[in-house]
Order: sequence, then C-alpha cells, then structure tokens
Amino acid sequence: MYPIDLFYRQAARSPDRMAVEFGDDKRSYGALCAHASALAAGLQAIDPTPGSRVGICCFNHVEHIVAWLAVLAAGKVWVPLYPKNKAAEIGESVVFTEMSIVITDASARHLVEGTGARIIIADAEGGADTTGGLVRAHEGAAPRFHSLPLDATQAIKFTGGSTGKPKGVMQPYRAWNTNIITQILAWKLKAGDRLLAVAPITHGTSTYLMPTFASGGTLVLRDQPRPEDVLEALAEEKISTTFLPPTVIYMMMQLPQARRTSFERLRNLVYGAGPMRPEAIAEAQNVFGPCIASTYGQTEAPQIATMISAEELARPEKRASVGRETILTKVAIMDEAGNLLPQGELGEIVIRGDLLMTGYWRQPEKTAETIIDGWLHTGDLGAFDEDGFLFLKGRSKDLIITGGFNVYPADVEPVIGTHAAVADCAVFGVPDDKWGESVHAAVQLREGMSADPDEIIRFVKDKLGSVKAPKSVAVYDRLPRNNYGKLQKQALVDDHIARTHAPKEDEKVSQ
Repeated sequence: MYPIDLFYRQAARSPDRMAVEFGDDKRSYGALCAHASALAAGLQAIDPTPGSRVGICCFNHVEHIVAWLAVLAAGKVWVPLYPKNKAAEIGESVVFTEMSIVITDASARHLVEGTGARIIIADAEGGADTTGGLVRAHEGAAPRFHSLPLDATQAIKFTGGSTGKPKGVMQPYRAWNTNIITQILAWKLKAGDRLLAVAPITHGTSTYLMPTFASGGTLVLRDQPRPEDVLEALAEEKISTTFLPPTVIYMMMQLPQARRTSFERLRNLVYGAGPMRPEAIAEAQNVFGPCIASTYGQTEAPQIATMISAEELARPEKRASVGRETILTKVAIMDEAGNLLPQGELGEIVIRGDLLMTGYWRQPEKTAETIIDGWLHTGDLGAFDEDGFLFLKGRSKDLIITGGFNVYPADVEPVIGTHAAVADCAVFGVPDDKWGESVHAAVQLREGMSADPDEIIRFVKDKLGSVKAPKSVAVYDRLPRNNYGKLQKQALVDDHIARTHAPKEDEKVSQ
C-alpha cells in the first residue's frame, strides 16, 4: 500500500465529493484525480525513471496540490522548495538531489533556472511547458505503476542550510503511511471534515493533506493570509481542523473580533513549529473553545511522534506537555551513555518505529550520528510525567549553564509570558567571562502596552530567583521568526552580542 493509493481509493468511492477549494477554484475528487493522473503520465513521459526527484516550488494553490499528487502517482520523489527561501539555497537543493524536473510558480522561476532541471510552470491554463499543458496532452492517461519497497523514498525534505550541502531527510513510504493512519486516528478525521491549510504546503502542513484525502475530507487552501483572514476562514468556512504556528495564533488572539466570533465546527486547532506557553494556551482556549491541541515530531520523524488532544490539553497541569507517544511510535528518554531513563528523569528524547526517516540524502556520516541502534536522536531534552505525558525542555544546545547551574529556557519563558504586558518572549544564553554563560531574554509586548526591562527582570526574580532571572531584556517590535513561524534564537544571540559591543542608544529594538 502506497500513500497515493489512499487518495485513489477515495476518488473511486466519492468522485463527486469536493476535494479541494481555493477561492473560486474548486475540484471534486474525480476531477482532481483525473488531472493528477494525467500530469503524472506527463511527468513519466519526460522522465520515465522511478524514484527520480521532482521539486515543487509553489505557494499554496490548487495546482500545487495537483502537482503534489502527480509526483506521488508517478512513483517519483517529492522535494518541496519554499519560494520565499533564498535562490542559492533552492538552487543548491535542486543540484544536490539531482532533480530531473522542477514544477514552479511563474513568479519563482528565476529561483530554479540554470540548475539543469526541466522547468514546468504550475498553470492550469498554460501551454506546453505548464502543468495544464501536460494534463491536456495526456488527458485520460494513467501513470505506469512501479512496485517499490516501503523503505523506498517518498520525499526528501530539507532541514535547512544555505551554505554547503543541505541536509535532506529521506522520508520513506512506510513513514508516510504511519503518519497518515496516526493523524486519522489522533484527530478522528472523517468524511466531510474541512481542513484549513494556511501554513506552507512545503512544510508541516503537507503531513495533513493525505490524511484529509484518505478520510474523504475537503482541503480549504489559503495563501499567505493575514491573521484576520485566517480568523474569518475558521469561522465562515466550517473548518474542523487546522495546523498553525503559535505566532499566528498569538496574532489572532489579539484581534478584537476574535472574542466576538463563534468557532462551533472547530475540533482541532493544532499548533506546531514551536512551543506555546501554558498561559497562552489557556487564553487560546478561552478565545477558540476547547479545540487547542498539539503534536511533537521532527522532519526525521514527521509531525506526530507524540500528540495531545484538545481534551487532554484542557487540563491545566498538562498545558506544558506535548502529549503521549502515538499508536505506532515509541518515544523514550536516554542519557549520554545510551541508557534509557525512567519516568521523571531528564534526558535526550529518542524515537523509534516506522515513522522514522531512512537517513540523510548522501550523508551517511550524519545518518550514523543521528540513528543509533534504531533510535533517532532528536537533540531535544525532555522528561515523562507519571501519566506518560512528555514535557520538553528545549534543544540540548539551548541549555544555559551559568555559574554551574543548569537553566532551561522552557522553565523561564512561561514565567515571563505571564507578565501582563508580554505577548511573546524568548530566553537564550550568551557567553560570559564570569559565569560561563549568562541568561538573557527578548520580549514582544502586547499592542498598546509598555514594560520596563528592569521591571520584567524583577518579575522573574520574584518567581524563580536570581539564577534563572535574565541579566537583560531586549524589547522587540516583533521577535525574529523564519518564513514558517519558527523562532530564530541564534538571531537574538547575534543581535545581543552586536549591541553589547556597540555604543548604547535606546533599549527598544526594532525588527
């Protein structure tokens, strides 16, 4: 069984059911299947080799979904390329994975030119070298089936790196199948459910697409919407499930209309791509209702190694947790010597099971460092409570050792977040001649509110003591995040070092 088989099965059973909507562009399962199959046949005509790499460099729209399904149906390897990334990074990815074809938005064509790949423009109405042209040229055709082992690669996703070789995670068919069945069971997906996809398809949102199709749901697409637009879509489009980074949820909660809007159909507002503070979760529950949920995973173990349901997250003592291990995945805590630790002890989070990657594309040494005796070493620190709920302490590299004491940002950030004026915050360590490292913080204030940095430092000292209190607090207009909402702590460290070595002007940092 391959992931694409689940889509084909649903299309055969319910051809007239709506599969995807993007404004006025709406496709039924039957139409979407016909378009994807014809395009898959067209891709095989260009490159008949099974397992060859095809990149998709598109924003969120229906033709992106057609291309995505076609790549899967053609027995090829999907390589997502985010159009907002730098041209050098995208070009390096195309060359490194030896993509034979890249499907791209016309506006992003310049990012992939000169890489040696055949360029196809994602345009349903275009000519020969477009997805629409290939669909019309192969109308009614079906792609040739290739029998590949379940350990064969379905996707290569990059974990970052704009210099040197990118680190490409090879996700096999078995990992996708595991993710699909786990998502369906975890969120109780069913026919007629509507998934709102606003975060980029090239990233975490992609893990929700096939579970939606496999269960007969409808995918509602938005491309780079404002928080106001997301809020409106959640209410008016009868959305049952969505996946959002915390920063978007924070911005929506600050909108006056948020508390005047009803979200009766919303069962699963799943946050990911970063942690969400417990007090912010409580506020989100007040705004959106009992629907806030979360997962924990990595590109190497996509999306859902653990999950916490809306019902579980409603328990105040579990709001800092990312839930329990999912049905087909084993999660444990390990010490530096490779020993598994009991409940309550802190160590590195390790994962095993069919959800795991097979390795990094053409980087066997990196693979050997990451997967040891079947365990994926995540680099994240955490511990399980007595009920089997996992609590994260952050990345091991984020641990701050100051004067011989261990300070975990995950312990300090929730306290800063309870300050009435703070909308968002981050805690990080900086090298210090006296203490080895010192604790510092950055905050983003709520609109219309103010707070003195010294006041925030005293606030933390009163609750946690002087060791965990930040030595300084920088106030930002907006904390630095990447294109898909993940906080960039290294940028805060670099900015702190730059400012402390420059003449002091104003404590306010504009970003």
